[in-house]
Amino acid sequence: MMPNPARSSREPILNLPSVVAWSIGVLVGIHALRSFLSEETDFRLLLDYAVIPARWAVAYGGVEVQEVLNALRRASSPESSSLVALGRFVLQDGEGRPWTALTYAFLHGSWSHVLINGIWLAAFGTPIARRCGTGRFLALAAVSAVGGAVLYAFMNSLQIIPMIGASAAVSGMMAAASWFMFAPAEWLPEGRPTLAHERRREGLLDIVRNRQVLIFLGVWFAANYLFGFVQPFGVADASIAWEAHVGGFLVGLAFFPLLDPLPPRRSRLPA
Repeated sequence: MMPNPARSSREPILNLPSVVAWSIGVLVGIHALRSFLSEETDFRLLLDYAVIPARWAVAYGGVEVQEVLNALRRASSPESSSLVALGRFVLQDGEGRPWTALTYAFLHGSWSHVLINGIWLAAFGTPIARRCGTGRFLALAAVSAVGGAVLYAFMNSLQIIPMIGASAAVSGMMAAASWFMFAPAEWLPEGRPTLAHERRREGLLDIVRNRQVLIFLGVWFAANYLFGFVQPFGVADASIAWEAHVGGFLVGLAFFPLLDPLPPRRSRLPA
């Protein structure tokens, strides 16, 4: 019997690739395990595995510890004395702890934080995993997380508050998906149109001219601004690290063509 094209092209909504399901499970599991830790132990965990820009600035950027402490003292907030004490504690050993460029992505500030990232990871990680496979999916997530951490640390070099969350990695997935999610469908030899993850990626100039892509990117950047600066209706548990989102997005956008197993589509622009 011949397969039914309509049945073959149907993709169940919750049929996640294994690597995506496992990734979400790891994020949820880590956050659940942290609930069993004492406040002191959990705080030390954050200090050891979160991104703290001032730590990198002192270890790799030639910034003096006293410069960071002076900046914290000049802060006109009631918490400035507490931040100075935290700065002394964190920067006393002068270690950079470069592994935090990855480990911060496994930690989250609240259940809403981890669940929102899990939903977005399911939405945009699924087409990447189906297209590229487990290894390339993990590589894209890793470089996007690192890119987000680096940009955030660069733009907040004297910041002592830990930065955590998988948002930069998710943003990299979103950027990677924009290369092909809105590309025109083609017909396959078996007589069905290509699914979103099977479409060949468009050229950069074609992306710029694609209205759907521009609307998608505009909504994404507007949402980052809204939740990063305005934080409407109290939906944010803490300050949004929009710099990490942008860094992950840009790295994912630039890195995906190097990972894409499918050839690019020939440009639709006239010669």
